[in-house]
Amino acid sequence: MRDAIIATLAQAREIGLTTGEIQEGVNAILGRAISPSSVRSSLRLNVGTTIVRVNRGMYALASRVASLEAPAFTYGKATLFHDDSLEWLARREPNSIHAVVTDPPYGAAEYSAREQSKLRRGQGGLWRIPPTLDGSTRSPLPRFTTMTPEDYQTISDFFTEWAQLVNRVLVPGGNVLVAANPLVSYVVSAALTAGGLERRGEVIRLVQTLRGGDRPKGAHEEFSDVSVMPRSQWEPWLLYRKPIEGTVAENLRKWGTGGFRRISDEQPFGDVIKGPPARGKERAIAPHPSLKPQGFLRRVVRASLPTGQGIVLDPFAGSGSTLAAAEAVGYSSIGVERDPEYINISREAIPRLSEMTIRLEED
Repeated sequence: MRDAIIATLAQAREIGLTTGEIQEGVNAILGRAISPSSVRSSLRLNVGTTIVRVNRGMYALASRVASLEAPAFTYGKATLFHDDSLEWLARREPNSIHAVVTDPPYGAAEYSAREQSKLRRGQGGLWRIPPTLDGSTRSPLPRFTTMTPEDYQTISDFFTEWAQLVNRVLVPGGNVLVAANPLVSYVVSAALTAGGLERRGEVIRLVQTLRGGDRPKGAHEEFSDVSVMPRSQWEPWLLYRKPIEGTVAENLRKWGTGGFRRISDEQPFGDVIKGPPARGKERAIAPHPSLKPQGFLRRVVRASLPTGQGIVLDPFAGSGSTLAAAEAVGYSSIGVERDPEYINISREAIPRLSEMTIRLEED
């Protein structure tokens, strides 16, 4: 039985399997039906050096878990893991993260391996690749206007599960700041609430982009005075937190969280921040289609830890810009990224971005 369980876990594509999945694998290996109670008993007896429990009712080989727990890259106070966000969060110990600042794949499918492969070949797919303007190559944009009701449901389901996992690993009062888009932010916001996080408002990034403002496709001359959508001039960052314990003062004393770090004695952290697109130098260092500028990221990352102590997590780390911002302001940070190409980019991008001298935009 033990050997069949180990073989089943070793052959699995996923890191962790449920007891039901393990039972199916054992049955196939032994060629006979094994009772669920026998499988559960054997798992309990063998949990330890060879088999580990990774979540409620889920088990994995200790060697596979250990290989994932080894960071892909470290620099200063920044640690980057090559892993899936949900799986990493499920293994992380509770009450061990103090803030989350992230720009997730809120279009659900645009960061899949298939769509990223198309993007890197210049084929677009779910990504709209704008034409060159005045000799300047513009960044790709996700096609949120083509999303179906099923796509929106996928987003809702994903972020509800994600919020539940984030809620578990955060300390009480830990801030969660999530980049969104006006077309999908309401879906993501509802999912974060359903996942147990407490809504605290939004941070508005003022940014003039080239998204929207186009005339009707195929009828530019006929409707020359019409824009299908307004030209985008802002970006919403959804602001949530794990519910606090007691009063804010009590939570700050116990956990160091529950508010925002002020800009200065005279100036509190505000919810409207100028954040123009990342400069060419930043994009050359960290070529990611959704790269956010260091000037903006350093402002929000610094504010996320009210006492300046704790760990900032970016579970969708991309090319490492959030970790670079945390390093620049002196914070400990953890990133999780599943795309190996972005992991490789991060190895160079995190040190170089964190060392850049950045002038913060005036409010």
